Amino acid sequence: MDKKAKLNKVLQFPLTKISIGLVVVAIATVLVQSGTQAIAKHILFNEDIKNLLVAILSAATALFTYLYLFRFYEKRKIEELSTTHFLRNSLTGFSTGFLILSIVILVMYFGKAYTILSVNPASFLIPALAIGVSSAIFEEILFRGIIFRITEQRLGTIWALIISSSFFGFAHLANPNSTAFSAIAITIEAGLLLGAAYIYSKNLWLPIFIHFAWNFSEGGIYGAIISGNGLTKSLITSKISGPELLTGGTFGPENSLQAVILGLVTGIVFLWMANKQGKMVKPFWKQQKIEN
Repeated sequence: MDKKAKLNKVLQFPLTKISIGLVVVAIATVLVQSGTQAIAKHILFNEDIKNLLVAILSAATALFTYLYLFRFYEKRKIEELSTTHFLRNSLTGFSTGFLILSIVILVMYFGKAYTILSVNPASFLIPALAIGVSSAIFEEILFRGIIFRITEQRLGTIWALIISSSFFGFAHLANPNSTAFSAIAITIEAGLLLGAAYIYSKNLWLPIFIHFAWNFSEGGIYGAIISGNGLTKSLITSKISGPELLTGGTFGPENSLQAVILGLVTGIVFLWMANKQGKMVKPFWKQQKIEN
């Protein structure tokens, strides 16, 4: 085997592809984010608008870096970012994320753990819009577009879902007020749900919009803490107090029992539909048995 063939074998190895993808997308996004923030300081907009512009440009950078990197790297059309069914995926995704969070908050309300103190102007949604856009696109590119997708090609759907969901959940240990339970909760309710949504649609726009609606609703509309991080502005100013199992405590409603149950059930529904449509990929050792 010549040097060129050896190099190509190394480059096509799943861990190599994942590592290169994560590093290139992360570096490109951080550089654009830092540069945009530096330029934004000199723009005569208020701070919320500046942050929204930075978020949009950072998210666009993550998208286009992924698109062009893997188009070149894997010599293929990037079907997972196809806009053919964009309207359906975006509406389904947004309504799914919004409905789950609304039910989570409703359970808290009926449990006398959530109180509305005031309703603020619509402009108070801008900070949540910025966070929702940047986190949804960047994280879905990394965890579903790179880690899950490439792992699935070799290890199959189930193992890829377990691995990517676990990475996603335990990555949130870096967030304020995180605990082992919150990491497990994120793994089950969000990692599994978002991975299952991708498996079902084979398109990143569905999990992106679920992720966006989840964060946007949680922090921007209902005024709750998002994965340990609170916003200074939200449409509703609320008071949340009560049992941690119901409210999620200082980590936010994602740490609540109802969030775990709803995310898990919705994820299982997506997996059931995906399996029914024959979209589950077998690991390479089972594929080899079938071929033999």
